[in-house]
Amino acid sequence: MAFWDKITGAFIDIIEWVDDRSDTLVWRFERYQNEIKNGARLTVRQQQVAILVNGGQITDIFSSGMYELSTENMPILSELKGWRYGFNSPFKAEVYFVNLRTFTDNKWGTKNPVMLRDPEFGPIRIRAFGNFSIKVLDAEKLLNEIVGTDGHFTLDEIHSQLKALAVSRFSDAVAESKIPVLDLAANYDELSELMKQRMNPDFEQYGLCLSHFLVENISLPPNVEQALDKRSSMGIIGNLNSYSQYQSANAMEQAAKNPGGDAGSGVGMGLGFAMANQLAESQGSDRNVDPGTPPPLPTQKKYFVAINGVQTGPFTLDVFKQKIISDEIKRSSLVWTEGMPGWLKAQEVDELLALFAPIPSPSPPPLPPSS
Repeated sequence: MAFWDKITGAFIDIIEWVDDRSDTLVWRFERYQNEIKNGARLTVRQQQVAILVNGGQITDIFSSGMYELSTENMPILSELKGWRYGFNSPFKAEVYFVNLRTFTDNKWGTKNPVMLRDPEFGPIRIRAFGNFSIKVLDAEKLLNEIVGTDGHFTLDEIHSQLKALAVSRFSDAVAESKIPVLDLAANYDELSELMKQRMNPDFEQYGLCLSHFLVENISLPPNVEQALDKRSSMGIIGNLNSYSQYQSANAMEQAAKNPGGDAGSGVGMGLGFAMANQLAESQGSDRNVDPGTPPPLPTQKKYFVAINGVQTGPFTLDVFKQKIISDEIKRSSLVWTEGMPGWLKAQEVDELLALFAPIPSPSPPPLPPSS
């Protein structure tokens, strides 16, 4: 009997989990036949919580600390088993350790472009990526809703679901923010905070908390980026021309204030040479024109039109008129042509408004019969 007492006295004395992996969310303490004896020592380290499960039911939860398992610190299990005066024989129970630390640098990103409606460019596709951090908020809910009986549950087993959730909520958040595409890069922080607010209720259903969400980059299709680069270049050229005109006007003003100064003479000579060059160029261009060649025919302005959410055109005014008659284009249809800062309704463009039939004014009712 002494030999047998040594065997039984040594079995399951210390229950603990030394976390040696950075991606483990839940780990089950494994031992022979899941038996725990009276007085077994349970060690729960910082950033851990231990959960006892008996017969598929969560019985007791232990926060960080050291415990000697007895009827005093297992009230629920003791009540279920009827241990009013303690227990001597081993009992069957599963012990799950839940990792409470923050899991950082979880990547998310759009596999395919997300379609959005921008107030300036109309329908447009964007891509985005970033990362997020999570931690366990409710260990009992996590065990019930996600883990089940998995003895070693890692972050990889749920990351795909969380990533898909982030992508799904991203398009809704961008639409709700109503931030123009060109201003998204300057509002990453606001968009990240909005995403965190929208996603946390979904994470809480799994017993998790979204502690941090980051939008790292939002990009446009290459052809759209090239078009924006050209547009920016044209804007810079226009600004340079305006700056040159401003500098010339400023120089003339300074010369007028000091007509006798050397600077005024120099500026006057410079302006004179510039005007002479412009005059010579204009005269030279006039001389180069063949008097027998007629001037080029004037070209009609063409407009792009958004019909049923799709960009069509460009159409000349004659074609535009036909599409008005066929009811394809309405007064509220969005239009754009070169030189316009953005899309406008057709009725807001004077040239196009004239193509629509005037709205008839209401006729007065008939006069009452004379008495």
